[in-house]
Amino acid sequence: MRDGISRSMHEVEEAVPMADAAELEVGTPLVVEDWDRLTFRVNREAYRSEQIFAREREAIWLRHWLYLGHETETPKPNDFVVRTLAGRPLIFCRDSGGQVRVFLNSCPHRGTVLCRETQGSSKLFQCFYHAWRFRSSGEVAAIPDEQAYEGAEDFRETMRLRVIPRLASHEGFVFVSFNPDAPPLLDYLGAAAEYLTMVQEQHDGGMQTLPGVQLYGVRGNWKLAVENAMDGYHFSPTHNTFVGYLRESGFAVTDDDQYAYNLGNGHSLLVLTGHGGRISMIWEPRFGEDERERTEAHRAEMVERLGERRAHYVGDESHILFVFPNLLLFDIEGLSIRQLEPVAADQTDVRAWQLVPRVEEAAARALRMKTVVSFVGPGGLATPDDIEAYEAVQRGINATAADARAGLDYSDMSRGMIDEVKGVQGRSIDEGAMRGFWRWWVDAVGIPGGQQSSGARPSRFLEGREMA
Repeated sequence: MRDGISRSMHEVEEAVPMADAAELEVGTPLVVEDWDRLTFRVNREAYRSEQIFAREREAIWLRHWLYLGHETETPKPNDFVVRTLAGRPLIFCRDSGGQVRVFLNSCPHRGTVLCRETQGSSKLFQCFYHAWRFRSSGEVAAIPDEQAYEGAEDFRETMRLRVIPRLASHEGFVFVSFNPDAPPLLDYLGAAAEYLTMVQEQHDGGMQTLPGVQLYGVRGNWKLAVENAMDGYHFSPTHNTFVGYLRESGFAVTDDDQYAYNLGNGHSLLVLTGHGGRISMIWEPRFGEDERERTEAHRAEMVERLGERRAHYVGDESHILFVFPNLLLFDIEGLSIRQLEPVAADQTDVRAWQLVPRVEEAAARALRMKTVVSFVGPGGLATPDDIEAYEAVQRGINATAADARAGLDYSDMSRGMIDEVKGVQGRSIDEGAMRGFWRWWVDAVGIPGGQQSSGARPSRFLEGREMA
């Protein structure tokens, strides 16, 4: 953790004490790292407990920055979408002047859900209950029989739509925080911000989301989705059908020279170069000869625009980026944004969008859409495997619930710990990114007795990435 950012988050926690922390003190620690035996274990109650889930909602989801959506989801003035974040219904919109706004989707009058459409365009939002109307900038537009409020000073001003305390964006990615004292967004993103910039740099005209959202529910804890994304170890055994397909099409699948990076503040990154091509960036035979020509031309344009070294980082690497706690960006094959919305300890909603170049040939766009949905889409060759994997974990951990035998009700994430001792960069097929996540998580939830560390712990862990 970078000291400046780490302090700012802890200062917030100290300023707003959470009374229920002591009530959640656990008899056995949630995270146990033993540096003599080189083992790292996570208590499975972290995935099962509704008490811990409630603690997360307060300590993480209502205090950290959360990914809300992309600016291009509402491209025109008065466009809107509705979304639930941290369990709270929101309106994500642009006002008549084109400014991005975020409001609680709740009528200030009596609390009724205000906007009942999932998306659209409107200068006004009208509550169906008492017909109060509000402008897309939040002001009250009309109150039926308003003379009944005669004498109420500044009444309209006090009844504006309620805003989220913090709203900021970086490279089109919009974040909000329910915590008015959250640190500046760029401080919070830290090294992760650079990878969002690299996404924007992929094409000269920038990037946009395609209309529509893929929404699906998973019967598993949200943290299992994070583990799955940061787990290169599972790729070949879990996705063996896809791996076989790649090999048959002429692509040599490998795990060599692929690494996992902890970026600070709970964020992490996998760099993958041997798990498949990327439309317009890394050609492979299944993309066809026309795409080979387009890719060569685009890569030449990137070198001219960005310089050879920057073009290498933007173009030659596939990335999976996790921004704590709810953004997963899959820059593999194509670009897919996923947003995690925990519903219960054992239930998570996932929203997914495709991110594409603003300017792209029709044939390239069609190939991109086909390729992305065939792998990371909810019906592709990868995502159903992943969902079954972490739903199977959620089912399986019930086998050891309340088992009194020491250490039995823990999941192991020790793979590659020796690299942390040596101070060398961990591989994508090891579990270092997951350990970084869990260290940040247990610190953030702040449950007394939540972490136990024994042995000679490294004085510091590798963080970030040198790209000079």
